[in-house]
Amino acid sequence: MDNHSNLDGQGERPHQPLTSLPDTSDQNAQSSLGDKEGQRIKTERDTVRQARTNAVPSSTASPLPSAQLPHTSSMLSTTESTLLDAGSEDEEPAIAAGFERSTSPASALHRNKGAEYQKVGEEGVCKMHRFSLYETVNWFYLVGGDVTDQKFRILKIDRTADSGDLIVVEDEIVYTRKEMNQLLNAVDDGNKASGGLRLKCTTWGVLGFIRFTGAYYMLVITKRSQVAVIGGHYVYQVDGTELISLTTSSSRSKAERIPEEARFVSTLSNLDLSRSFYFSYTYDITRSLQLNMIRERKAFGQGLLRKSLDYHDGMFVWNQHLLGPASTALQNTYDWCIPIIHGFVDQTNISIHTRTVSITVIARRSRLFAGARFLKRGANDLGFVANDVETEQIVSEALTTSFHAPGPQLYANPNFTSFVQHRGSIPLHWTQDNSGVSPKPDIELNLVDPFFSAAALHFDNLFERYGAPIYVLNLVKSRERIPRESILLHEYTNAITYLNQSLPEGKKILYKAWDMSRASKSRDQDVIGTLEASARDIVSRTGFFRNGDNVYWKSSIQNGVARTNCIDCLDRTNAAQFIIGKCALGHQLQALGIIPNETVEFETDVVTVLSHMYHAHGDMIAIQYGGSHLVNTMATYRKINQWSSQSRDMVESFKRYYNNSFLDRQRQEAYNLFLGNYRFAQGQPMLWDLATDYYLHHADPRAWSERRRRNYIKWFDPCNLEERKMPQDFGPKGALAGKPLDFFDEYWLEYYRPTNLSAFPKILSYKLNSMRKYPPPKDTQDGASELNLPQPTPILKNKQRDNNRPETEVSSLITSSLDNNEKNSLFNEKPPGNALSDWLRQPSQPLQSEPTSTNNLQPLNNAQKSDKPLKDKSAATQWTLDQFVANSLSPTVIESEADEYLRYINHPSNLPLVVSTEDPPHNSDFLAYIQSNSPDAAAQMLSTEDDIADFEEFVNVVDDPLTVTDADTPKKRYKAYRQWLKGRSLFKQQRADLQ
Repeated sequence: MDNHSNLDGQGERPHQPLTSLPDTSDQNAQSSLGDKEGQRIKTERDTVRQARTNAVPSSTASPLPSAQLPHTSSMLSTTESTLLDAGSEDEEPAIAAGFERSTSPASALHRNKGAEYQKVGEEGVCKMHRFSLYETVNWFYLVGGDVTDQKFRILKIDRTADSGDLIVVEDEIVYTRKEMNQLLNAVDDGNKASGGLRLKCTTWGVLGFIRFTGAYYMLVITKRSQVAVIGGHYVYQVDGTELISLTTSSSRSKAERIPEEARFVSTLSNLDLSRSFYFSYTYDITRSLQLNMIRERKAFGQGLLRKSLDYHDGMFVWNQHLLGPASTALQNTYDWCIPIIHGFVDQTNISIHTRTVSITVIARRSRLFAGARFLKRGANDLGFVANDVETEQIVSEALTTSFHAPGPQLYANPNFTSFVQHRGSIPLHWTQDNSGVSPKPDIELNLVDPFFSAAALHFDNLFERYGAPIYVLNLVKSRERIPRESILLHEYTNAITYLNQSLPEGKKILYKAWDMSRASKSRDQDVIGTLEASARDIVSRTGFFRNGDNVYWKSSIQNGVARTNCIDCLDRTNAAQFIIGKCALGHQLQALGIIPNETVEFETDVVTVLSHMYHAHGDMIAIQYGGSHLVNTMATYRKINQWSSQSRDMVESFKRYYNNSFLDRQRQEAYNLFLGNYRFAQGQPMLWDLATDYYLHHADPRAWSERRRRNYIKWFDPCNLEERKMPQDFGPKGALAGKPLDFFDEYWLEYYRPTNLSAFPKILSYKLNSMRKYPPPKDTQDGASELNLPQPTPILKNKQRDNNRPETEVSSLITSSLDNNEKNSLFNEKPPGNALSDWLRQPSQPLQSEPTSTNNLQPLNNAQKSDKPLKDKSAATQWTLDQFVANSLSPTVIESEADEYLRYINHPSNLPLVVSTEDPPHNSDFLAYIQSNSPDAAAQMLSTEDDIADFEEFVNVVDDPLTVTDADTPKKRYKAYRQWLKGRSLFKQQRADLQ
């Protein structure tokens, strides 16, 4: 079909956009004139009707039944979506609001001469963020709006197309709200006899199109939630989807009677699309921050404007199969369809030395050779491994929002850093047969290749993606009674040794094999210490990415990656990746100028938050691949809470065994169907009839003879080994020079939303508080909270530490000047009241004590007053450090002070605006003050001659005031100095007991 045709299928669209789009092919769409002029007059009549009508929402018929995927929320009407917005926890509701249409009363004919339109791609045209799907008998109309809800586009999908055909007509005109309203009313009026134009559903985006045995289905996002913001661009999680059949009701009823079609829809429903799938409208989350920044700068240097989402990494786009039909039928595919990744995204903010730092963890699972645990092991013949996950750790300072530095210098903000690491199965041909009852089936090497072709392809792909060097951390077992993992250890070691023979010096694969499982069970081995030594070696070799312009801010590039694996790449791998991420976090914080060195200790709040994030990250990857949460966590390897963790580990092991034995095959069929590994063809066996899916993930053996065999010695591409460098000249060139910032990046409209009224509790950045998101865990030994005090600096040590590791010094500059007693009071003493202070609570939880005064000041009650008398008056001002912190976080005042403050703030309201006399008659407080200062009282205020002499002596400043002579010592001003000469302190050191 012609992608440039208009929505009527009659060639290029004319410059009257409102007269050519309406669907006139339905039953009563024929005008009495019977020609195009009649259609134009009819449409213009509807245009005038709409211009004179009030904005009254039109009633829509109930939507037709559609294939509803499980784990998704039911569709809500526009009114229900509006009500949901009021109580939503996010700035935007989870369900999109529909396009508000108004009806068109009868009116006289008049040409709409005020129509305005823009072409797609012109300056100022934004991407679409929400969509409304309308339907007539024969067509679907998809209306998309931008983030400001002011510019709209429309797409037309044929419901009467032949089975297997997808006819989509894309309109390249950008309409205003008024014009789009007129357009939809014209379509509604042209289909009155067949039911008119009905709202089918509202969506946040289209994931693509898929077909099984007959007609196509369209998969749309019906519910979403905000999970992160990167450079002012939001990242969303898919919370609900709907599968819509692109056929008429009669054709759909025939398709439902086909058992194979219903079986395919049921198989697809086994894939839970409402969990751990993520997308972004304007930021390419399929690539790392380093690749995105380098790509944009290279494009500017060449004078090109690249759309980020048009150049995504297909390895991590899980709906790549669904985007195939859309790319064929549409000219601007990614204006309508959204690529999604599968994995994990989490973000939190933490304050370090009064500077807010944002930590983001993004895990991207590869769609190539993807599947469940025992069904996908090792590598395929193309070099893609099972459970291939790229984990990125972004640490940025929340001082600025966008990627751009002042100037503006595009994509040169130095407050962004990133570190990438990789996990994946051992790149050999091996499997495990789980048909028996053994929870740990035997490991079998299916193919012994002396040239290790699969490993060569895999590492060449890693060089292409990350550069050199590749640091391999192999954590499989080395000594076993019955060889299982050790079989792969020896074969993997031989593969690395063979491949390193051809690599040049300085680019060889760095290989370290270590039995982490055996070390964790041994009493004389320090698991964490060994991993930290490896982590320091890794980060020093690969480096990390820091943005900058190399003029005012020095940038750095990560060359190479750490590849970690055990057998499943779950438990041991996640613990090792956390230690590597902890080491990289220290370097990233140092690069941002937040800490003086690159070391962060375990007993710090920032590491506690990072461990929570990596634990959630490992749990999500374990559920996706193994069917259960992590069995062995960081607490297991640090030997903390061993009794409680053992019971949890047993439960998770049983859940993993059950899922691998009974549910993984159904999940694997859903993966194969959604990813396009299996495609229905006449005469071929059905998906559920396949004895194995080996040929769905490997190349056709009949094509091996036709392919050119790779060189066994020079198995790598030398270009992939070249060092990555930051482009130096990255300013816009050619036609892009002089363009405003919003021409390249529209983060301002997406993040700040200038046309919307926002509330702080609903803004994602406001809710990303690390202490609210990750409350401190309970210490099972003494029942106390791990964070005894709401510490002002997260670099401070926590109370809980590893019993096997010696206690190190506090790394905070704040506590460097404290003596031992004050340090013990800071970290060991439990504050009065609840250990979890009010500032750590969730907003929905009530405070410990509500204010009783109208001015939001809390009076001091009897329970809070000290029952023990003070030793002297001077002791009342001597506060201990814990009392100072507790009083600062929970300020209290007495009733008299509250009344005094109320008088103080109400005093200006009692003053007259115009004063005509010397004494304001209406200010009773002022008159009372004047009358209280009588002449007798003023006379009493006069001091004696000695006092006057002392005052004159005090105000008399000599030429050298810093020098104290012998003649100055008798003076009153040097009384404290005389005490100091006698050996006494300048300040009283008596401790006040206020408990």
